[in-house]
Amino acid sequence: MGWGVDERTGSVRLALTGATGYTGGRLLAAFLEDGHEVVALARAGSRLPTTSRPPVWVEGDLADRDALGRLVEGAQAVVHVAAVYRTAGHPDAYYREVNVGGTERLLEAASRAGAARFVHTSTVGVHGHVAHPPADESSALGPGDIYQLTKAEGELLALDFGRRRGLPVAVVRPGAIYGPGETRLLKLFRAIARGRYAIVGSGRTFYHPVFIDDLVQGYRLALTRPEAVGQPFIIAGPRYVTQAELAAVIARHTGGRVWPFRIPAAPLVWAGALCEAVCVPLGIEPPLHRRRVEFWTKSRAFSIEKARRVLGYAPQVDLDEGVARTVAAYRQAGWL
Repeated sequence: MGWGVDERTGSVRLALTGATGYTGGRLLAAFLEDGHEVVALARAGSRLPTTSRPPVWVEGDLADRDALGRLVEGAQAVVHVAAVYRTAGHPDAYYREVNVGGTERLLEAASRAGAARFVHTSTVGVHGHVAHPPADESSALGPGDIYQLTKAEGELLALDFGRRRGLPVAVVRPGAIYGPGETRLLKLFRAIARGRYAIVGSGRTFYHPVFIDDLVQGYRLALTRPEAVGQPFIIAGPRYVTQAELAAVIARHTGGRVWPFRIPAAPLVWAGALCEAVCVPLGIEPPLHRRRVEFWTKSRAFSIEKARRVLGYAPQVDLDEGVARTVAAYRQAGWL
């Protein structure tokens, strides 16, 4: 790695947030398998993942400066994954408090602790709808909702903090994450497997998935390569696909089917806006919201050339293999 490495073991002490979530949990397992000492943050009452050997758990959250200080104490590197994801049951201020304020507090703690690398998790969603695909890291940011907006603010904050304070910061912008154990796409897989799925809109909008194993590889590179410092990197799968192609691949591996007709998007956008207007003030997660409709209507298509060239990133799992492995895991878990 070139910094803070134990000469005998090749390991470092890593601080990790988001370890009780899907991506963070996979990173936790990978870092432990790599032989690193991992200190992970978990909120009180969180379900802790089972790993080959236990990390050191620090109880707290991104609002708790004392917990963040304990988390990063003695750490050579910090990997920041925790965030409020795209739901509609939270007020905008909560997104900003966690995704921006929490990031700033963790950056401050890492800087005081003398960390030699800070890997910040952003999202390709900071680009919003990609009207002229593919987008790359030099493309303008165009966040389309409060989640994407606060993730963009957090990313820019992290890079600016690194430049001003001398903290070596690298940014990972993951594509649409999927793989065994991931549940955000489970409803889609189930609907297609049961033959109860119709594409919304044209079916020609793009989607750019990344299999979890490839994403973990991208984090390892952002953590270890000196060239990663001071830059964002899109970490996505080998290619982007249309919504129609994505559904067809899932249908093939689940034995399901996609209905032959399309559902117009405009009425769903209207219905989503209405559900949000009624549910959000009551603190209820709406059954349908505009962000969910945007899954079908906004294109996400990206170039991974910079990550290939600068980091040596080389995704190994194409959509066909990734969906097959995901379906097998869902079935083993009894989810399909």
